[in-house]
Amino acid sequence: MELLHRVTGPVSTNVWILGDEASREAICIDAATPSVGWITESLAARGWTLKLVVSTHRHWDHIGDNAAVVERTGATLAVHHLDRHGLEQPSFTMTPPFPIVPSVPALDLAEGSVIRFGDIRLDVLHTPGHTEGSVCLLAADQRLLLSGDTLFQGAWGRTDLPGGSEAAMVESIGRLASLDADLGVLPGHGRRTTIERERPWMELVARERRLLL
Repeated sequence: MELLHRVTGPVSTNVWILGDEASREAICIDAATPSVGWITESLAARGWTLKLVVSTHRHWDHIGDNAAVVERTGATLAVHHLDRHGLEQPSFTMTPPFPIVPSVPALDLAEGSVIRFGDIRLDVLHTPGHTEGSVCLLAADQRLLLSGDTLFQGAWGRTDLPGGSEAAMVESIGRLASLDADLGVLPGHGRRTTIERERPWMELVARERRLLL
């Protein structure tokens, strides 16, 4: 698997492309604005076909180029069914600095869903707390976890926005703490990390049953 990465937009969102070199199929995780140009150019340079765009959750800084990428590539758009409404009818607590074009998911994700492209398998983990439908994607064979805004280096996603829940985030962090230590973590913002590096504070959150300030 080849992994491509770009940081984009006013809040430095991580956009990830995962490509299977044998089949020349790829998926995109979180098509933030602006990323459509970089995505299409990267695909063309490698002769890849984009099969799927996955939104890890519904917030504006992760979905802004969904419609444009789907239109340009013909890819299928996927999101957890509890966050579908945020793509179809975007609404915002804080006004984004550019228009967000509505997008219509063609695939609803849920706990236990499996995404396959080429020889790559991603297991969908429903990890609410940041939003109701936040998900992480586990690429077990590649030893990677795409964590969206559930888990960052040394932190978790905000729970004070609409759809957020501290209790749900505590459960999600506790669940991620139990994953294999050697998993690399590719978050929605910030630097890469590992489960091993984050496990001490995650286990403390799980034991205390609260988010630690």
